[in-house]
Amino acid sequence: MVIKTRLTGSNGVEYIVEYFDADSFHDLPQEMIKQSYGVCFCDDKLVIGFGGMKKGWGLIGGSIEKGETSEAALYREIKEESNMEILNFLPVGYQKVIEVRDGNTFYQLRYACKVRPFGNFVIDGGDGMSEKGITEIRLIEPENYKKYFDWGEIGDRIMKRSLELRRVLDESK
Repeated sequence: MVIKTRLTGSNGVEYIVEYFDADSFHDLPQEMIKQSYGVCFCDDKLVIGFGGMKKGWGLIGGSIEKGETSEAALYREIKEESNMEILNFLPVGYQKVIEVRDGNTFYQLRYACKVRPFGNFVIDGGDGMSEKGITEIRLIEPENYKKYFDWGEIGDRIMKRSLELRRVLDESK
């Protein structure tokens, strides 16, 4: 499935975003993968975080650091932002993001994850700048995600596919 949309980022830059379902990310150019996010399920609840640069609710995840794999970034970001650990995960899909002005292209990965808490939530300070970190997490009913964020057709597809994959994750306990 391919979904294509055009949007303007919070930085004012216009992007073309193409979403693709994927069972693997191995064929993508690894040096162009910039973000790794999880649609995280703790028991039967969806884990969402508040904060980041947009100061809104969203999925848990973030940028891949130099020398880090997308999977290592996923583990690190979920631990830092939600104080949870990944029990297992599966690829959901990816977004190919193209800047309209210069054609600069990068990829954003989405995974379905089964997680559990290490302990109580601790505010994530981000990269040392608290205004970029996650300041609150919630565990919500997955079908209620649009009360917190609405990413249009691409977001609907990511959530639908993640819910389908959650059954597979639950079976692989």
